[in-house]
Amino acid sequence: MKGILKVVFVIIGTMIGAGFASGQEMYLFFFSYGKEGLIGIVISCCIIGLVINQTFNIVNKYQIDTYKEFLDILIKKNMKSKPIINIVINIFILITFFIMIAGFGAYFEQELGINRLLGSTILAILTFAIFMTSVKGVVKASELLVPILIIALIIIGTINIKEVYLLEIQNYLVKTNEDNFMLSAILYSSYNSILLIPVLLTLKNYIKDKKQILKIAIISSMIILLLSVMIFLLLVRVDVDITQLEMPVVYVVSNMFTILRYIYGFIILGSIFTTAISLGTSFLQNTARNEKSYAQIALSMCIISVMISNIGFSNLVNLLYPIFGYLGLIQILRLIRIKT
Repeated sequence: MKGILKVVFVIIGTMIGAGFASGQEMYLFFFSYGKEGLIGIVISCCIIGLVINQTFNIVNKYQIDTYKEFLDILIKKNMKSKPIINIVINIFILITFFIMIAGFGAYFEQELGINRLLGSTILAILTFAIFMTSVKGVVKASELLVPILIIALIIIGTINIKEVYLLEIQNYLVKTNEDNFMLSAILYSSYNSILLIPVLLTLKNYIKDKKQILKIAIISSMIILLLSVMIFLLLVRVDVDITQLEMPVVYVVSNMFTILRYIYGFIILGSIFTTAISLGTSFLQNTARNEKSYAQIALSMCIISVMISNIGFSNLVNLLYPIFGYLGLIQILRLIRIKT
């Protein structure tokens, strides 16, 4: 069970990054659809569980070590688009790493009144240090931080549920987005699959058989479901124009639960950190050819991430995540067709 939890914690650490913990993703893909958004959460978590299960089974069956090998299984060998797909996936992983760095800086600016570049620089330095320890460092960091993040988020979510009159919640769940909520749920899970699959490939040595893989998929998707509902219900407490907030959940906790403000600050900064190191490591393993290039690429991406963080966290999330959600659909459709 200990081995299973190690993998689960890395998966959760990848999922609950800046967009998730801040409430930006939850608002964009679910909360804006009102009550239907809760159904969307269930749908997306089921798809994510399916992706985890199928990916690990493919990795286990074909003994895959790299993302290139994974694409060889996923896409017909004679398809000329394979190198392009590989490049697009790596670009998305890198961009999302940049978004995590920007999210760290956004928290510093919104909550502490400190220039966002300082926060971004701190995270860039921390992630570079972890990158130099390889996959073991990522697993260890997730193993230490993620359980604390999960427990703290559940505690805050439970307090919130007790504070909110359940009969009045429906009055706050006003649908402001006229798009299809099911499509939004699918897009959420598909762009997350782009992030997850390269990370899952780095965990090959921690999985053994189909039974263990199924347990990992079920436990991971159930935890994501629980945490998603907690974040969703926290958004009910936003009493200003939510579209003007970089981090709406941080706003709620800071105003409604003053005592828990710093605890949630730890949650969001910790979740950003675990996601950044997971994504950064998978990008480096996909692109670095040797130890020297690994260090050079790691340093370059950390420096560039600080420079890009000035664009703004919420702007990056709202613009890029839905676009890559459509690209992720192709990957999921091909993934579920492979027999394992």
